[in-house]
Amino acid sequence: MLGATLGAKEYFDRVCREIQALDLGQIDAFSQLIEDAYHAGKFVFIIGNGGSGANASHLCEDLNKCTLRDFESQKRLRVLSLTDNTAGIMAWANDEGYDRIFIEQLKNLASPGDVLLAISGSGNSPNILKAVEWANTNGMTTLGITGFGGGKLKSLAHKNLHAGIDDMGIVESLHQVAFHYIIDDLYRRISGPLTAAHAS
Repeated sequence: MLGATLGAKEYFDRVCREIQALDLGQIDAFSQLIEDAYHAGKFVFIIGNGGSGANASHLCEDLNKCTLRDFESQKRLRVLSLTDNTAGIMAWANDEGYDRIFIEQLKNLASPGDVLLAISGSGNSPNILKAVEWANTNGMTTLGITGFGGGKLKSLAHKNLHAGIDDMGIVESLHQVAFHYIIDDLYRRISGPLTAAHAS
């Protein structure tokens, strides 16, 4: 919790430095993965716990709506956050264990060629790792979204978006900054460049 030891200026200066340190190649690969899934008609699933779960829900909403220009006739991106099935999550967690809340949903919904975006600040959340392992062995493409040292997820996922700072709040903020750029990038890729009429 760097904000507990740093003043506001020092804290935000550090956040700015960490934004500058993000790997632009990883961000481009993230966008490309989603664009490829869009054109192929594949499903994109998103998972995460806690703040990363909230980021998963937010990213899902933005991918669903904010990549589109024409809401009536444009082809839609198929995307679902598995953090939002509250009753299903509670049933699996209560009866079989919290580590099964995502893998069991994937078994119901996922197909080979689909994409799994797995968000874990530590990179070591058991339910995330279990889901990624299953996805890897069932023909999905996996992208790990991590912080700190990346944990097991960084080496397990096929692709990565890594924010290498040891502060969970800043990690989650960096992920969100990257996600908002990726949404805009995907809008350009899917819906075309903004015209003057759309720019405002």
